[in-house]
Amino acid sequence: MLISELYKSIQGEGRLTGTESIFVRTSGCNLRCGFCDTPFTSWQPEGAEQSISEIVQACQLQDCEHVVLTGGEPMLQKEVADLTVSLKAAGFHITIETAGTIDKPVACDLMSLSPKLSNSTPSAVRAGAWQARHEARRHQPQVIRNLIARYPYQLKFVVDQPRDGQEIVEYLAEFPEVEAERVLLMPQGVEQSALLEKEPWIAEFCQQQGFQMCRRMHIVWFGNQRGT
Repeated sequence: MLISELYKSIQGEGRLTGTESIFVRTSGCNLRCGFCDTPFTSWQPEGAEQSISEIVQACQLQDCEHVVLTGGEPMLQKEVADLTVSLKAAGFHITIETAGTIDKPVACDLMSLSPKLSNSTPSAVRAGAWQARHEARRHQPQVIRNLIARYPYQLKFVVDQPRDGQEIVEYLAEFPEVEAERVLLMPQGVEQSALLEKEPWIAEFCQQQGFQMCRRMHIVWFGNQRGT
């Protein structure tokens, strides 16, 4: 598997915010979000090949119970199901952070789905042919239905402008089985100032809809740095 980084830190997003976790970040993605904060796993993927046994052993050395598979898009990796089975056998709690465009039979304790809204589509000037690819791939409703039916889950949306709220409501109308409390809204940005500017109106919208506000606490704690 192509791994860009593996490190122990603190989960900064979602229901497990504050939980000490090992982050296994795969490299490679089937999308090209314009606001991607890990371009070294998508726009310019980089990393080193590691075997499943090497990854599991590296996790075991970290003295931590929680593993987060993230990316890039971890579900893109052909070995991801075997990796999760091995991690589960080793006793780890597994969170998978995914855009919800690929379905594989993974072992997972929390499926952290981050469906991409239209605000994620990059400009044609920047992305070229990837603009159309991204737009065609970003919404895969049957994959979302499959994953939320099989795993404990959270739905985490990146919000950039107030108009995104209506798009989220329309998106969720396709999935009446989703409980509002499982929906988390997170401000787009990699600087504390940008996050703080958006948080008040996002929090108000969450209160109106019964959603959860999701702060990007790793940015608050560490800034936008790799390995955090």
